[in-house]
Amino acid sequence: MSDVRYRSRSEASRTFSQCRGRSLLFVKLLGILIALLGSVLITVSRARKKNPVAASESSLATGQKIYVKRCVACHGKTGNGDGPDAADLGIHPAKLSDPVIRQETDGELFWKITVGKKPMPNYGTRLSPTDRWNVINYLRSLARR
Repeated sequence: MSDVRYRSRSEASRTFSQCRGRSLLFVKLLGILIALLGSVLITVSRARKKNPVAASESSLATGQKIYVKRCVACHGKTGNGDGPDAADLGIHPAKLSDPVIRQETDGELFWKITVGKKPMPNYGTRLSPTDRWNVINYLRSLARR
């Protein structure tokens, strides 16, 4: 035990409150740090996710069919973000033809399609995982055109 003496109870109370406040701040900051690290690790694992669907003619045809039905209105026929509904969104849809987007892994694209980002809906419950992979295969073929 330390031999700390306080002049008054209020001084002791203030000191205790300051220590408690610092401890709570430390715990909150530690929690935020753990959450951020967890988020980074999850993002890395999602990015490494491999496409289990081969880019066959069947996959490309299925992906194109889904893309035309669900994506063309905003992203456009060639993925340039110039679909007929794009002007009404208030933001520019992702240009899927952009080299930065094309450099993203299949796992990153799968995650983005799965969770969406307003105004793009999430397709995690709207499309099967196989259909999402088929769309990714089709998007990769757009980049080669």
